[in-house]
Amino acid sequence: MKISWVKTHWVIKKLFSNYIWDIPNDEKKVYLTFDDGPTPEITQWTLDLLEKYNAKATFFCIGDNVKKFPEIYQKIISNKHSIGNHTFNHLNGWKTENNIYFENVALSKTEHYKLSTENCNLFRPPYGKIKPSQSKILRKLGYKIIMWDVISYDFDAKISQEHCLQNVLKNIKSGSIIVFHDSKKAFHNLEYVLPRTLEFLKENKFICKVIS
Repeated sequence: MKISWVKTHWVIKKLFSNYIWDIPNDEKKVYLTFDDGPTPEITQWTLDLLEKYNAKATFFCIGDNVKKFPEIYQKIISNKHSIGNHTFNHLNGWKTENNIYFENVALSKTEHYKLSTENCNLFRPPYGKIKPSQSKILRKLGYKIIMWDVISYDFDAKISQEHCLQNVLKNIKSGSIIVFHDSKKAFHNLEYVLPRTLEFLKENKFICKVIS
């Protein structure tokens, strides 16, 4: 399962129907998601911008970053955004033995519960790469595997900021789960794309909600 296109193909969604790719609705709700944080300055910038547009989002956090930057993690929660597990060390499931993978997910969950009593049952596999055997166990443990309908590719330094923006704007529909990254690597593109995306959503009367 190599996911390399901007808008996830319906065949992939059907083949991997145990994963959540979008959340269809008739209310123009969309779901902004941010991977790889928290990153102090960048996550704070993201939170401030979301607040400006009265937008809620879901942050899939790396456990090691939660451990390093607990204050910004708690700000995400206090601002009423939702939180998801993104492993402790950003592991590629395809390249990781199952027992190591599960231990890493559990370690990330432990860091969350040191700081919050909020349930943390959302999981996004780094790179979108997870073995069926890993997914099966995580779902038995109560996790929802959250993938995406639209990916910005903000982390790709080879594409222009405008290209990155169009990846998002041309593919948004009601129910879309959209991937951004609140990381240093992605910030050059994110800084350009996120304000314009939020403005587009506001003008077109979309509502940005958390995944729960």
